[in-house]
Amino acid sequence: MTPTTTPTATLTRDHKGTQVPVPGVYDIDSKHTSVEFVARHLMISKVRGRFNDVEGTITVADVPEESSVQVKIGAASVSTGEDQRDAHLRSGDFFDTDTHPHWTFTSTAVAQDGDGWKVTGDLTISGVTKPVVLDVEFEGANMTPWGTAALGFSASTEIDREQWGLTYNQVLETGGVMVGKKIRIELSVEAVARPQEAATA
Repeated sequence: MTPTTTPTATLTRDHKGTQVPVPGVYDIDSKHTSVEFVARHLMISKVRGRFNDVEGTITVADVPEESSVQVKIGAASVSTGEDQRDAHLRSGDFFDTDTHPHWTFTSTAVAQDGDGWKVTGDLTISGVTKPVVLDVEFEGANMTPWGTAALGFSASTEIDREQWGLTYNQVLETGGVMVGKKIRIELSVEAVARPQEAATA
């Protein structure tokens, strides 16, 4: 397919002094999206992991506050760089991926917050659903070499894993616990307009 010459400027618009994407339906590009988490280990260091199976849809509305997001993550795709730890995370001690193969996030509200956004939604982990608020930044838009519009977003939040029933831990002889309760979640998302949307984007 010959790349189009759509100007990048036509992919965004001004909304209350900040740039937002033009309306449309955008599918998350899993190959250019990362969903990562950071957990305290032994009270002295941090372990970073990621999920390699992620899909979803971002619907940008005419009124940005009416936009919505849906994301599905394959829990078994967890990767921390250590096979034994990954297997433990998939087990019943943590994610129980045989029983709960997917995590989901469904937005319930979108609100502008200065130059960024607060996206509230329901996060389901291992069959337990709780509300969370994501701090979201729109990173911009561009055309792919194949003539479709692509959007970039970054997002983050912090959760208490025990609220989702992930209570496994070990007490250390010197005090404290092996795994911290607070988990930071960081997302870098690229989403591409669906073919029917690309022409208007």
